[in-house]
Amino acid sequence: MKQRDNNMNIQIVDKKINQIKADLEVVLVVNKKLKHKWVKDLKLLGEQGFKGEVDEAAYLPHKKKLYIGVASEEHNDLREAAALSMQVLKNKKVKSIKLGLYFNKSPESGVKALTGGFILGTYNFTKYKSKKEKFELNKIIISSETYGEKAGEISLLKAAAGKGRIVAEAVNFTRDIVNQTPSDITPLKLTEIAEKLAKDKKMEIKVYGEKYLEKEGMGAFLAVSKASPYPPQLIHIEYKPENSKKKIVLVGKGLTYDTGGLSLKPSEGMRTMKSDKSGASSVLGIMQAVSRLNLPYEVHGIIGAVENAIGQHAYKPDDVLKAKNGKTIEVKNTDAEGRLVLADCLVYAQEIKPDYIIDLATLTGACVVALGEYTIGVMGNNDEFKKDIINAGKKSGELTAELPFNKYLAKLLKSDVADISNISSGKWGGAITAALFLNEFIDKKHKDKWVHLDIAGPAFVEKPWSYNPYGASGAGVRLVIEWLKGL
Repeated sequence: MKQRDNNMNIQIVDKKINQIKADLEVVLVVNKKLKHKWVKDLKLLGEQGFKGEVDEAAYLPHKKKLYIGVASEEHNDLREAAALSMQVLKNKKVKSIKLGLYFNKSPESGVKALTGGFILGTYNFTKYKSKKEKFELNKIIISSETYGEKAGEISLLKAAAGKGRIVAEAVNFTRDIVNQTPSDITPLKLTEIAEKLAKDKKMEIKVYGEKYLEKEGMGAFLAVSKASPYPPQLIHIEYKPENSKKKIVLVGKGLTYDTGGLSLKPSEGMRTMKSDKSGASSVLGIMQAVSRLNLPYEVHGIIGAVENAIGQHAYKPDDVLKAKNGKTIEVKNTDAEGRLVLADCLVYAQEIKPDYIIDLATLTGACVVALGEYTIGVMGNNDEFKKDIINAGKKSGELTAELPFNKYLAKLLKSDVADISNISSGKWGGAITAALFLNEFIDKKHKDKWVHLDIAGPAFVEKPWSYNPYGASGAGVRLVIEWLKGL
């Protein structure tokens, strides 16, 4: 897959805003402060009914101004405002814009947020469109001026903008993979994308097929692939800097399509199941960003790439599978397949002897029921680890919430014929019982080193929100990168 090339020219210049030439000026109205000295068109804004509310926009072409309402100077608020400005200007004949800085306390963070927002806000997946819309705007100039004062070292501002671009482009890279059809992104094609990424970013990669999975006793992973014409792929991509401080393993669910298997999904439930590779795609996006940011940690990306199809060789309810760690699993529902793939991948991941393990998966509809469409479910055994992830979510702009484990839900995974069932015997708490199933494949040494992220809610967007258009959102990418930076 060709890497998306974001041609947006974003410049940081050491000039006051009135010294910069551009087709249009973007003015952010923070916290409804219409009387701020940068707001020049109060009468016109009043005629348009503009009050500076969050996500409110007033386009004044004859004044060459675009006013955007923003809640605060916090990182994610600025990113959302920058993205909204791109959405407003999408079909306008504007080729360049200028704006000042809005972060007196941390101008570098402001530049990073704005840069990320501009790039996320221009995302448009057009691969399958016969006519592709052209985005006229291709130049953004950010002044070092903030409320009439110098914002700081221009070199630091430029470096911050570069980091913002790297993270946003990693999100868009992830979106591109998820948005492609199951016919285009098979397990083999996902492997090709990983191999190209590893080659371009000078990372190492290992890819294993059916024979290896059989040899290693990864029977749960293998079972899910049995009805598909595409062989399963265990993808292991490695980033190893010198003098690494920590070793982190990321595990991604890579269901390139999920029919539900013989426990067939209804037609409505099957639509958008190309998004079931979102966890794997996010792992690839994170690996791209980690290598470009030169983070001082050894990071491994493990992907279980497989298709859950139907056919004469499909695995069946009542089958008993044996995972890599020797644990046996009674299959009660073949649509609970992601946890089977992840179980074997997590056992493999622990053999790397990591300091931390994070898995990302569109694992359960129950997580969406519990938390809604916008929030990532955070589960695990280590309260401090979960707290750090949730704090990283706040800084990155990704919504997260903990779903707590308890011993009573764990008992619902009991099987009368095997060591464990792949689904709970109860109707409720499905996101937690799925994570508790995964917990059975985490050994004692790694219990406190593992966190599970259920990204089923925000991974695929059917109702556009914030800087997320219809389709893949790149859920988990910004969150994990922020967590890594805070280690």
